[in-house]
This record gives sequence, structure tokens and C-alpha cells, in this order.
Amino acid sequence: MAFSNSYDTTSPGSAALNREQLLDSVEMLAPEQTPCYSTATKIKATATFVEWGLDKLSSPSTTAVAEGSDVQDFTDAFENVARVGNYVHKLRRNYMVSDIQEAVTSVGPQDIARAQMKATMELKRDIEATLLGTQDRAAPDGAGTASTLRGLGDWIDSAGPSDVPAAYRTPAGSIHASGTFSETVLNNLITSIYRTSGEAQNLTLLADTALRRVISDFARADTTSGAYRTFNASSSDATITLKVSQYDSDHGIVSIVNMNPDCAPDTTNKDTGYIINPSKYSVAELIPIGVTAGINQGGGPRGWVDWTGTLRVAHPAAHGKITVLS
Repeated sequence: MAFSNSYDTTSPGSAALNREQLLDSVEMLAPEQTPCYSTATKIKATATFVEWGLDKLSSPSTTAVAEGSDVQDFTDAFENVARVGNYVHKLRRNYMVSDIQEAVTSVGPQDIARAQMKATMELKRDIEATLLGTQDRAAPDGAGTASTLRGLGDWIDSAGPSDVPAAYRTPAGSIHASGTFSETVLNNLITSIYRTSGEAQNLTLLADTALRRVISDFARADTTSGAYRTFNASSSDATITLKVSQYDSDHGIVSIVNMNPDCAPDTTNKDTGYIINPSKYSVAELIPIGVTAGINQGGGPRGWVDWTGTLRVAHPAAHGKITVLS
């Protein structure tokens, strides 16, 4: 007589009573980190169009003043003051589960609380992608078209935006948009930012995956220039761990942070990088992330999470950008 097999649970035999094993865990297969939004200083927005002022010092003068000369002309101390702004952007994620799903025992569990948590994670990624975007700001038209915030990719632009006076735009020397990206190029970008701000700031480079790998290559020894980098080596298993999380240049220390690849503005080439001065950008929130419970109409509990805010780039010239690697 043939033995009952161990896999056919639909026919009579011993396999029909085999227990299933379902582990008590649910793995999320998606990048969750939102460094641009999470590390930004949060300020309160009180209007749908958030504005701030820009000013600069005049160029140094070495002209000597003759003895006994009187002051004949006076200069307007605020002739260079400018005003820029950004519209708020509303984002929302809704969720629900059936009443039966809420009642049964499930792994996770797959209930309304987990649905709310998942929607909140998705909303934060939506915010991150919007802040990192290259879109320009847009005003609401009163006919259903929502207002849109200007993303980092458009603020950091030597040729615009048009409402930002030329004197306050990001210098071309702080943007790498053509040619091969190298360690020399990175140092030149940092130097350009320093020449604008006059301070050796602690900067943050939000780097997509392809850019991050190129920067990691900077950690290898360069015998031609005499530069060196530190390797973390383990003699016990003869492996070398190579990871650049901080780059120390002549004009500032740059912390390298992985950009969320799902939120990056260029998901094809994966080579975008924003060199951010953390003290010169923030997020203004009109309505912080919040949860609203919907009305159960018979099918099960439901609700939504939403956020309304905008990106405040205090000074566009204080940042840099990388958009190509070669």
C-alpha cells in the first residue's frame, strides 16, 4: 500500500490534518527613512503662503577717507532686502479594514491600528518625496487645483526661480550638473558654499545610491595626491568594511546621509545629491501629521492621516546640488 503524501491537503490522507506554520511577524519591504523631513527644524506656519526675508552685506571697501572730509552721500542700508516664499502643500493617506478582519486573530495584527501606522509611514514618505522634488511652487486656483510647494531641487538653482533675486540664487559653482563627478568636484562645491556663507559649516549631503557609491570610492588611498582615508579592518575574518559617513574638507565637514531611494527625484540614474546647510532650511507646518477617524458605515473602521506644510529654504545660496555623475 502506498503511503499518504505529506503535501496534498485536499484529498483524504494524513496530510489533510497537517498544521500550517505562520510566523508572528510581517516584514515591510520598502525603505522607510525620511532624513530630509525628519531632521529638518519644524516651525509653525500660520498662512497658506509662508514668506521670509533675505539680505546681504555689501562688498568690502578699502577706499581711504581723507582727513577732514565730510559725509556727502548716504547709502540705503536695506536696498538689497528681498522677500521670497513658498505655498503650503497638503498630503493625505486613507485606510480601512473590514469589520470581520478587525474581529479575527491575525499576524501583525492586520487591524485598524496597524493600518493607521502603515498609512502614517506612507504619508511621511510622501512628504519626503515632495520636499526632495524638483517641482516649482504653484498657487491654488480656487477651482479644485491645490497649492504646491517648491521642492529643494528647484530652490537650489543658479538660473532661478524667477521670484528669487539673482543675488540670492545658488551660485553655479555650488551645483554640479555636467561632467564627471570626482572628489575634486565635491571639494569645489563645498568651497563655493563656504565662499557664499563665509562660515565652515557642518553640512549634510543627502545622497542617492549611485552617488553614495561614488563617494565611497573617495575613501580609497590616493597616492598621487598624498591623500588618505581610514579603513575599518577586522583581522579575525580578513574583511574590510568601507563606509564613508563623514567627509572632512578644508571648508566644512559633510555628513553623508542615504537618501530614501523611493523618494529621490531621479529614480532612473539614482545620482541626485543635495548638500544642505541644516541651519538654512526648515519645514513650516500649518497642520502637523494628524489622524482622523472616519465613520464606520457598516463595512468596518476607517480613517485618514494628513499633513499640510511647506519647505522654507532660508537662503538658497547656502546649499549645493549634484545631478549627474558623468
